[in-house]
Amino acid sequence: MNAKPNYLADIQATTDVVVFTIEDKTLKVLLVQRDEEPFINHLSLPGGFLHKREKSSEAALRVLKDKAKVRNVFSEQLYTFDDPKRDPRGQIITVAYFALVPANKLLSVRLAKNTAIQSVKETKGLAFDHDEILNYAVKRMRTKLGYSNVAYSLLPKLFTLSQLQEVYEVILGHPVDKRNFRKKIMSLGIIEPTNQKLTGQKHRPALLYKFKKHSYTELEEPIF
Repeated sequence: MNAKPNYLADIQATTDVVVFTIEDKTLKVLLVQRDEEPFINHLSLPGGFLHKREKSSEAALRVLKDKAKVRNVFSEQLYTFDDPKRDPRGQIITVAYFALVPANKLLSVRLAKNTAIQSVKETKGLAFDHDEILNYAVKRMRTKLGYSNVAYSLLPKLFTLSQLQEVYEVILGHPVDKRNFRKKIMSLGIIEPTNQKLTGQKHRPALLYKFKKHSYTELEEPIF
């Protein structure tokens, strides 16, 4: 058997997952505090090394289950980060994913040791190249919001049009025109009214809506 040429890289692979949620009208991300070197005590995205015969998609689901304590949430492959110097332990690439999770599904992880859910705007100085991964994920999510129904993954099953608009504004980082937004959303046919209303508010009870599909669907025309 021929010896391995010395110019071929000895590469390992990890999977990191950017877990987004919306809370208090703020876009937030789940972080974990590292308990070993390198970057001990630094915050990082949840992730880990791929196991033998494991696909990166399977590893991402494992990370979501073990570190975010969630299952059956929207997730998608983001990008492969392969700078040879991104990890001081050696040439380690990471296949990054991002996930969108309603805040109420992250209640249990809040109680876990060495975890934090903090504002994306206030997040910097993460371990490895995780700042770069996070920034890339934010851009991807904003783009995806414009041509898909992915907002469903951050909302309860029933919601008001104001709550739906808030999701778009929080992710985009700026307000949107209320009248134009509602007209466009209704014209796309991705949500429908229910016979229920939101009660317990100071103002007149608002009509509740629901997404027609609770699975990822690309739109026939963009929202923006």
